[in-house]
Amino acid sequence: MRTALILLFLLALAAMPGALLPQRNLNAPKTAEYIAEYGWWGRLLDRLQFFDVYSSVWFSAIYLLLMVSLVGCLLPRSLDYVRSMRARPVLTPRNLARMPHYRRAELPGGADDVLATAKSRLRGWRTSERTEAEGTRTISAERGYLRETGNLVFHFGMLGLIVAFALGKMFSYEGQVIVHADGSQFCNSGIFAYDSFNPGLRVDGTGLNPFCVKVDSFEAEYTDVGQPVSYEADLGYQSGEDLESGTWRPYHLEVNEPLRTAGDRVYLLGHGFAPTFTVTFPDGSVRTQSVQWRPVDQQTLLSEGATKFDPPGVTDTAQRRERQLAITGLFAPTAALQGKVLTSVDPRLTNPAVAVDVLRGDLNSDRSQSIFEVDRSMVDSGRLERVARENLDVGETITLDDGTTVRFDGVRNWVSLQVSHDPTQGWVLGFAVAMLLGLAASLLIKRRRLWIRVAPAAESDGERHTVVEVGGLARTDQAGYGEEFTRIAGDLLSRDRKAR
Repeated sequence: MRTALILLFLLALAAMPGALLPQRNLNAPKTAEYIAEYGWWGRLLDRLQFFDVYSSVWFSAIYLLLMVSLVGCLLPRSLDYVRSMRARPVLTPRNLARMPHYRRAELPGGADDVLATAKSRLRGWRTSERTEAEGTRTISAERGYLRETGNLVFHFGMLGLIVAFALGKMFSYEGQVIVHADGSQFCNSGIFAYDSFNPGLRVDGTGLNPFCVKVDSFEAEYTDVGQPVSYEADLGYQSGEDLESGTWRPYHLEVNEPLRTAGDRVYLLGHGFAPTFTVTFPDGSVRTQSVQWRPVDQQTLLSEGATKFDPPGVTDTAQRRERQLAITGLFAPTAALQGKVLTSVDPRLTNPAVAVDVLRGDLNSDRSQSIFEVDRSMVDSGRLERVARENLDVGETITLDDGTTVRFDGVRNWVSLQVSHDPTQGWVLGFAVAMLLGLAASLLIKRRRLWIRVAPAAESDGERHTVVEVGGLARTDQAGYGEEFTRIAGDLLSRDRKAR
């Protein structure tokens, strides 16, 4: 038990870096920023796995040792518990007067009458009747064994919780995806459908639970000072037979009220905006795109991003890479100017505007890159040049030097969804409830013992008399047994003539 307590303390201590430092699996950009900011100290913490605490070698070692320690602690205690449950209550002590609780009385009647009354009163107790020398008869009674049962249930629940968490780490997965709130769909068909995906140790991204979600609309409510009150999205979803029949079932999704389907949970994390741009090329071809931009200010939802276009009708790769377009900059849902700099003063969509740079050249689109920005190396090398800069309200247009026009058409909402799958969630809940019930039993139930010794007394008036001694002992330090003993002794000695 001492070893288990030390390991529990070490586990709590080892979890502290996970709460105080950014974790790579939750926020990789912030982790990289932290390492860069703190230099050699950040790199040292990274080598020691302080940014991947819960998957680190040292945290896993403590976790495993705690499980082994609990097993080593519980096994002998369980065997002792089984033996004590099968054993008879202990013998009645020779001198009951030395017990913390003691009563003695001489009652009329024989020992059989007294013992019958005692057995009736002690119904529910574990009892054992014995006969001592000179015909003295005794009853040994015990109660409160559920206290130790609760103790064992608590510790087995803790062990089960540890095992369930470990299995959950192996077979669970979690992914985030951005979906436009205009009837756009997301299907849980593979990791390629996600913007970010965190698989368990035994999850390879195949065989995910199939379901689809369609986001029809989104609404956000704010206070007068721009603080969010609620996010709500109207969804349609398909799973199981609905995928074959094409049936969409409605669901109203809110923060902390996930959609549960196909064994997964779909959470609403947040939202943002996707500006819509229409580009008309010199040959008359028209391209329109709405690409999500990333909020850089959570209070006003001022956002930044990049919407990228390939020139139409160009099949030659070299020519295509010389004439690609990117519209980058800032989007403000409620626009205001600080000098000539666009900013936002409110997260609500009341006065949308953009401040854009139009870049032309090689976007290096064959290389994997963020959808929210362009490859800066292309700008630094001169292969991607800025050809226009302008602030635009809805409906306004920029005309480039080659006759290409860029129009800001408006904005759409997008929502950020998180899909979580944990097959051990029910087990975790069950073990947690078992721990609470076991803890309650171990704290509230009192372990106590009671002994009754009945011996015949000398006949002084021609009637039979019996000397009855009652002793009690609490096996725990909890108060309250004195009152219970007094009640039991009073019932047994209710015909007391010479009680003391």
